[in-house]
Amino acid sequence: MGSRRAGRRALVLGGLVAAVAATFLLALAVGSVAVPLDETLRVLAGRQPHDPRWTVVVGQIRLPRALTAALAGAALGVAGLQMQTLFRNPLADPYSLGVSSGASLGVALVVAGIGGSGGTFTARVAGSDRFGVVIAGAAGAAVVLAAVLLLANWVRSVVTLLVIGVILGSAVSSVVSLLLTWTAPERAIQYWTWSLGSFAGTSSSDLTVFAPAVGLGLLVALASVKPLNALLLGENYARTLGLRLRRVRAVTLLGASVLAGAVTAFCGPVAFLGIAVPHVARRLLDTADHRVLVPGTLLTGALLALACSIAAQLPGTGLVLPINVITALVGAPIVIAVLLRARVDVAGVG
Repeated sequence: MGSRRAGRRALVLGGLVAAVAATFLLALAVGSVAVPLDETLRVLAGRQPHDPRWTVVVGQIRLPRALTAALAGAALGVAGLQMQTLFRNPLADPYSLGVSSGASLGVALVVAGIGGSGGTFTARVAGSDRFGVVIAGAAGAAVVLAAVLLLANWVRSVVTLLVIGVILGSAVSSVVSLLLTWTAPERAIQYWTWSLGSFAGTSSSDLTVFAPAVGLGLLVALASVKPLNALLLGENYARTLGLRLRRVRAVTLLGASVLAGAVTAFCGPVAFLGIAVPHVARRLLDTADHRVLVPGTLLTGALLALACSIAAQLPGTGLVLPINVITALVGAPIVIAVLLRARVDVAGVG
């Protein structure tokens, strides 16, 4: 039975790898203008396509967007898994501790301070304006993260820490709303556009920063699989195994916040993926073992984010939807299903 389950999980993981690869190629080939698959493969291989336009469309526009989507989905999925395990809460997500609110505050300060020179956030893919926005978002996330890690040393209960994080996030969001109230309408629209999320705003130079930051966070998650497995059985059991809970808590929070902060800084606060992806991965793999679940969540997140990115481009048209419109349509039913399942489970126990 054990070998059969292991074989099934290996098959699912292999299927996810193949699905991610196929969806990645699809993300490069489809859009407002369809690019033939053989031409797409030519560009990826570094060869000259028959139509020189495909080099620009695939190599300079769609490839950075697809890489950003895959990295963001993987990052948010794994960060969500870490938070749900740490807080033993199926509705915890990477933004539960206010990291997104901190990044939003940094960007709001840029909007209120420099206004029009901040540029159009989701359309401009290079230049000092976008760099300033990314730095502001990362700095805001880092400030909130530092506050949370400081509080984590004083708070014993993870539930209390979660409540503090939610309250801190709400307070920071209120400050953002206050700033936007005093900001000129055209500047507030810039912030609103950024807050809807986008995978299309990153350039190749942005990826040289974004990809290592996500890679670092994912390495932390992969290195934490044993402590996370121990936490599944409760903190008291974890202590009997000699686990240093404060250190595990700090490392987990740091890793999840780096992942969420990097995504928010470069893509805006992308919603729902952090909550929904871990639940999809659990159902696909039918396990709570993080040795399997972390790579499974990573692949599932990349797959769903790529699919959302394709849908947001409205292939065959010149229209583009904000990414949060698509992720909400995908993620909301999953979250509702989790809530209904939890209610059924409680009723069954009662």
